[in-house]
Amino acid sequence: MKLKSIIVEDEETSREILKNYLKKYCPNVEIKGEAANINEALELIRGQDLDLVFLDVEMPYGNAFDLLDKVGDRNFETVFVTAYNHYAIEALNAHASYYLMKPIAIDDLIKAVDYVVEIKTKEDALQDQVLVPKTSKNVDGKITIPQQDGFEIISIADILFCKADDNYTEIYLNNNKRKIVSKTLKHFEETLKGSSFARVHKSYLVNVNEVVKYVKGKGGSVILSNGKEVMVSPSKKSELLSYFK
Repeated sequence: MKLKSIIVEDEETSREILKNYLKKYCPNVEIKGEAANINEALELIRGQDLDLVFLDVEMPYGNAFDLLDKVGDRNFETVFVTAYNHYAIEALNAHASYYLMKPIAIDDLIKAVDYVVEIKTKEDALQDQVLVPKTSKNVDGKITIPQQDGFEIISIADILFCKADDNYTEIYLNNNKRKIVSKTLKHFEETLKGSSFARVHKSYLVNVNEVVKYVKGKGGSVILSNGKEVMVSPSKKSELLSYFK
């Protein structure tokens, strides 16, 4: 798969190094342009349909996050390339697919590109298909959730999604009811393993049988049968898409 890409980096030497690395080790990356600041980058992004943007953080006239704010919703994946590791959390919140530190390690660059290829391949495969979970089967299992006066039994198939709330978990059911349980989301991730549930975000665990639509852009998102839209973390996107034919 060819990835139409641009490099956004204010230092010419850094652009040349990255360009040479990509040409030698990632020949499937097609560089469609270069930008030295966010104004040039914005023009390039709006002028073509891109798959991947290599993005430095610190630039003239603003930084990478300013650029992404101006772009708004997007279909391309983003790989941050920076000398500063303290931007990692912001990059995650900006739905970056990968975070590369300068000087760039070739193995890490290859991993970043391979990850984007994996995501794009799965997205393209689903583009014109009806979304059918591979695990779409009747689930007869039940789980128990503790209550002050004992415990309640609920059917796994009735769960739409679970949402983290510190050391508590909110369980949303398909009858519009919500249960609050004094267990972490990690607990329910382990409990529901093998039962058609996918951890799509640090705060969300969704029943893939209740997913009715996948939306590309930024990190992506899924629409559930009750209309709830749940954001998908870039690190979880490939795993989620693997659930579907």
